[in-house]
Amino acid sequence: MAGAVAGGVRWVVLREKDLPRAERAAVAADLRAILADVDGTLIVAGPDPLGGDAVHLPAAGPYPPPTHPLVGRSCHDHTELTRLTTEHYATISPIWPTRTKPGYGPPLGIAGLGSLVRTSQVPVLALGGVETPEQVTACVQAGATGVAVLGALMRAEDPTETAASLTSAYAKAVTPKLVKAGAESARSPRSGLRPTVPMQGSSLTARSGHGRPQPPTGTRNGPPQPPTGTRNGPPQPPTATRNGPPQPPTATKGDGK
Repeated sequence: MAGAVAGGVRWVVLREKDLPRAERAAVAADLRAILADVDGTLIVAGPDPLGGDAVHLPAAGPYPPPTHPLVGRSCHDHTELTRLTTEHYATISPIWPTRTKPGYGPPLGIAGLGSLVRTSQVPVLALGGVETPEQVTACVQAGATGVAVLGALMRAEDPTETAASLTSAYAKAVTPKLVKAGAESARSPRSGLRPTVPMQGSSLTARSGHGRPQPPTGTRNGPPQPPTGTRNGPPQPPTATRNGPPQPPTATKGDGK
């Protein structure tokens, strides 16, 4: 993960659910130390945050989700998306066949991803089988707010170079949308929901981008706000409101559930 962070990753989601709590907490502490140098964010899979900044929950539950500044949920179809209540984002998977979880599917494909994005009330992160910059671009063009990457980073000979190529592809794909979203927001300056979103890597999930994400603010019914700067990078893009299609924020995501 240190190599991925050096390549631009700023979010890490810790899975390792089979570890005893004490060992898992120790891994979380190690990850916090890696992320501290870049003002990054640690998301922990499951309802126990282990001192992390956010939690990511499975489709099976718990419902309702725990109260936390940032909560994500794994989803795989429209029915699971409709069960969301106070979650701030959802992962949709698998988009493509995944070597990390062979037989996991069936793959939704880009068309399936686009269909679910249009019905979701929260930002959607494309997950599963994302290994190339071209796939990252396709997910963003289909409407995904973020793209998750697992195996591509964990199997990479040079995770720093791989992370840099994927995050660069994301930035290039999302820039035109950010310009449009910023212009629309400037014309209608009301408060909006600003959840931030992750990028997944290996048994850890990591997000690309720069600057520490802020917890959701504003109302759930307002439009996205104009980008704001952070001390570690350029202005961050607006995200989405619960009552409108997700707008592209700063993230890249990958395999994993």
